[in-house]
Amino acid sequence: MTSSAPQPSGAAAPAVSSDASDRRRWFALAIVMTAAFMDLVDVTIVNIAIPSIQRDTGATFSSIQWITAGYALAFAAGLITGGRLGDIYGRKRLFLIGIGGFTVASALCGFAANPEMLVVSRILQGATAALMVPQVLSIVHATFPAHERGKVFGLFGAIVGLGAVSGPLLGALLTEWNIAGLEWRPIFLINLPVGIAGLILGRKFITESKAPKALRLDLIGVALVTAGMLMLIYPLTRGEELGWPLWGYLSMAGSLVVFVVLVLFERSKASRDGSPLVELSLFRVKSFAAGIAVQLTFGVGLGIFFLVWTLYMQQGLGWSALRAGTTGIPFSVAVSFAAGISVQKLVPRFGRKVLQAGALLMAAGLLLYIWESDRYGMGITPWQMALPLVVMGIGMGLIVAPLADAVLSEVPKEHSGSASGLFNTVQQMGNALGLALVSVIFFGAIGDRLTPAQVGPAFADAFEHSLWWVAGVLAAIFLLMFALPARQKQHVEGGEAADGSTAEPAAEPAHEPAHEPADEPVLTH
Repeated sequence: MTSSAPQPSGAAAPAVSSDASDRRRWFALAIVMTAAFMDLVDVTIVNIAIPSIQRDTGATFSSIQWITAGYALAFAAGLITGGRLGDIYGRKRLFLIGIGGFTVASALCGFAANPEMLVVSRILQGATAALMVPQVLSIVHATFPAHERGKVFGLFGAIVGLGAVSGPLLGALLTEWNIAGLEWRPIFLINLPVGIAGLILGRKFITESKAPKALRLDLIGVALVTAGMLMLIYPLTRGEELGWPLWGYLSMAGSLVVFVVLVLFERSKASRDGSPLVELSLFRVKSFAAGIAVQLTFGVGLGIFFLVWTLYMQQGLGWSALRAGTTGIPFSVAVSFAAGISVQKLVPRFGRKVLQAGALLMAAGLLLYIWESDRYGMGITPWQMALPLVVMGIGMGLIVAPLADAVLSEVPKEHSGSASGLFNTVQQMGNALGLALVSVIFFGAIGDRLTPAQVGPAFADAFEHSLWWVAGVLAAIFLLMFALPARQKQHVEGGEAADGSTAEPAAEPAHEPAHEPADEPVLTH
């Protein structure tokens, strides 16, 4: 049954009006969270298998960077488009298309015959993830009433933290087990049963929703976003290897021009037909604009850290994949614990200070890690790494969950797809930038033609050098967080703000009269 008109703002949506529907939405949440977890694991699981991939395929360091950065780039370039397509054609439909494509791409990665095929398959995997992932937060935003979203976003933050840091452990186990002699390939093939189950269960339990106002896809906006991203990321990724040619600098400078043109075009398109790819009016919501800036910078730091950390442990210290993977367990536990309590317990009481404490804790953990790496040198053990990793993990957990809530809680529902796409896009843009900067920050600090005896110390020094950069990024994040509301509204549509007052929905911008009020989206059962 399809509701032909949106429900009044503040009214319960049909999707949450009965016990049966209540069960359906929690099943739907489990399905979309599993998909989000699968994507997050796939971002980090590859890092731990890098040595195995190099041995088996003969991949160069440049190819390895593209196996990681290619995914992030395709993901980032397509996320805004994926979010908008969900608004137009239905979030359930796009989620199912995305998870199906992600499963096929994972199979192609698992059976890749050479590094080139693996790079192309990873780019395809990132592009299909860009259709799937924006729908996760959009489906949550459209399905759950305002007063429950804090709990759901807290769960989302815990899943984000767990997925981001459990990937290395899972990758280590699958690589070490060498299932059927496949070495690194099961890290991708494990997605097949999960993806198929998500496809089947998603069709049954997820309720369809779309924007109440008819929208059109902005193809020129898609082209500008993609071109700008490629012009910025490609030269950063290849620059060190190619000796920083002039065309690379020109391309990066040109990307800024493309992004300016994108903003001007989107502003014009919004006034013409109300269907821009990037909903610029969202940036009038202070919590959204400030949160997006924090998310972008945070992504840069994470992109640098996770890759150089893996290279340091396996290439520098010579650890096995399993030893490197299990070293991250304290990090994983700390992130999940802190993310689980931050939204429900800490943010309502302390507000913005929780996120800022998270940034300071992560920076403190990095400084402690630098000190230990320098003191213990090549003899450092996983036990000695545990303390800085726990401190960093708690800090990360205090940021990831409340940041999602802060960015999306005051967004009008008809723009939830666009906002979710932007939220994920800026993190992936930052992640891709961070991965690209590894060639400058990490490999740029390693000399050429190292003897075997020099490799370990050179990698350790480059690791310490990179962590100083990440600490600087976190200092910038701490300062950016001052732009977040000190006591941000936790929810909209009648939910209570942190101070106990009733939060009002974000008002529609006056220059978009064609938009309807921030009502519930059209829901299809």
